[in-house]
Amino acid sequence: MKSSLKTNYSEESRILLDTLKTAVDHALEKKRRLGQYAVIWKNGKPVRIGSDAGDADHKSEWT
Repeated sequence: MKSSLKTNYSEESRILLDTLKTAVDHALEKKRRLGQYAVIWKNGKPVRIGSDAGDADHKSEWT
């Protein structure tokens, strides 16, 4: 995930953002390993991804 809103974060903000990104990465990896779908924001709309997504176009699109 890339953030384009602000590039000059304070040290504390950078640490918090990195922690949140790590938590999301772990949650998505856990869902992928369990074969569960996840909902992410892509191209301006929510998209279900994963093997249990139900939508053939996005079944294996883990990013």
